[in-house]
Amino acid sequence: MTLWSFYFQIFDKAVGKEETVVFLAHLLRHIAGPLLIVWDRLPAHRSRLVREFLDSLEGQILIEYLPAYAPELNPVEYLWGYWKHHQLPNVCPKDFWQLNEGARRTLRRLRRRPHLITAFWKQSSLFASM
Repeated sequence: MTLWSFYFQIFDKAVGKEETVVFLAHLLRHIAGPLLIVWDRLPAHRSRLVREFLDSLEGQILIEYLPAYAPELNPVEYLWGYWKHHQLPNVCPKDFWQLNEGARRTLRRLRRRPHLITAFWKQSSLFASM
């Protein structure tokens, strides 16, 4: 998530360490320059596989962790909450393909609302100068 937009990938299973590495590689293809990622303490984020991948990048991606049990500091939590309550209520897909397409469509639509993304950052109180 940047100050005005966000990046995502949809996986057909729970996100683990392998999917985390795939997503980090995805980010590197779309964002030039060094990245600072602020993460929660999901075990996949702290795994040896992820650490080894990050180490192999020689500083292209830097990681900072949020305090444990502090979802109110995570702007992504506000994004998912908004998405769940305002974009996807009463959605009942017939299969994974329909779920995948609907999720992608609504997430892309949310990207066109940078004022919302900025509001999620402000709500998280991570950047008091915004």
